[in-house]
Amino acid sequence: MIKKFQSFFKNIFSKIFRKKKHIKLGLYGPPNAGKTTLANKISQDWLGENVGTVSKIPHETREIQVKEKIEIKGKGGKAITFNLVDTPGIATRIDYEDFLKFKLTKAEAKKRAKEATKGVIEAIKWLDSMDCVVVVLDSTLNPYSQVNLTIIGNLAAREIPVIVIGNKIDLKKAKIKSIENAFPQYKVLGVSAEKGINIEEFYESLFEVIR
Repeated sequence: MIKKFQSFFKNIFSKIFRKKKHIKLGLYGPPNAGKTTLANKISQDWLGENVGTVSKIPHETREIQVKEKIEIKGKGGKAITFNLVDTPGIATRIDYEDFLKFKLTKAEAKKRAKEATKGVIEAIKWLDSMDCVVVVLDSTLNPYSQVNLTIIGNLAAREIPVIVIGNKIDLKKAKIKSIENAFPQYKVLGVSAEKGINIEEFYESLFEVIR
């Protein structure tokens, strides 16, 4: 009788703690770091379609964008399937006047600022459901910004597995070493999402953090 109960509870717990079927991989970072460009690259490589629109105007992505069931295959027959979550750029300050320099009308700028603010709030809320986060940073900029420290601080508090991507390494001003020095507790990988540089290495790194 005891053995039957032990077997029963073993089956129950194995079902509860079995590996998640729907892993959420979130792309986080400041505006214009290249999150959607990376999301599009991943989705194009494995699904043949884009996730979202890219532009030079900050906060082009103002809503959560999800691509489901992306399967990445690696060396030795490895494979992982996840839902890719592209999030709005995190910012500590959003002023509609910043959009006027991009020739948006005052009404368009105010609308964009309002939507961007809402998007930041949603992105932070979604952190609680993430199984792994890729922090995308612009490798040509100083990594010690308030925004970057806020993002990393939120992730550290939640103990979420993290990969830090230094994007835009195809540009002359790129400094991956600065990002490595800023966040030594995480794996840092330099890529160019636009040019596809080191993307294969990025895919392999996902197998290290997604369980």
